[in-house]
Amino acid sequence: RAAGPSSRPRLLGVRVPAIVLLRHGQASFGSADYDQLSDLGREQAAVAGRELALRGLRSPVLVSGALSRQRETAMIAGAEFGTELSVIDSRFDEFDAHGAVEEHLGRAGATTGMTSAEFQTHLDQAMAQWMAEGDPVWTVFAAEALAGLSELAQSLPRGTDAVVVTSAGVTAALVGALLHAGPEGVISMNRVSINASMSTVVSGSRGLSVISFNDHAHLRGESAAGHSLLTNR
Repeated sequence: RAAGPSSRPRLLGVRVPAIVLLRHGQASFGSADYDQLSDLGREQAAVAGRELALRGLRSPVLVSGALSRQRETAMIAGAEFGTELSVIDSRFDEFDAHGAVEEHLGRAGATTGMTSAEFQTHLDQAMAQWMAEGDPVWTVFAAEALAGLSELAQSLPRGTDAVVVTSAGVTAALVGALLHAGPEGVISMNRVSINASMSTVVSGSRGLSVISFNDHAHLRGESAAGHSLLTNR
């Protein structure tokens, strides 16, 4: 028998603050403005919000990066679990992936017409080069994201949770840092991240700890239009 809201496991069985890193819904890859949710992305955001409503969040604080796709995801999801967006922190913004690929390939407009798979291949290479060279573009990006997460965790009273709507690169950088993963691990996490997936970090006496990554069981179904809800770009 399917579990209803009353029998659904709560997010955590602990009292320490939990922070859910929610990736934004599908954006608009291949369009003139990537930084907009697609219709499917809006539906994914709503599904994620309904899932969070079932997870027993405790007086949640809703935080978002400053990008349009992040803020719209936060507002849609927040409406589903009854929390308004209260904090916008640009430290949770994604890096410029298109710019990174174009710089790696050495020509402006290089991403135009690329398939998602082609784009991902070049993005993996660009990220690997950044990390191998200790490029400030990556090191500052990752350090600022970790500082933002740490400050948020320190601000949460015991018995309070938070949801941070962010992006795949930010989540990979944060989870990678907390798990002491090397560059290959971070790149792999970025590559497999699902739109509107959730990764959870708890803040306890030993600092920040990852308890889940890329949870997307709530997306195992079809959209209203009959398309899969599972996308990664």
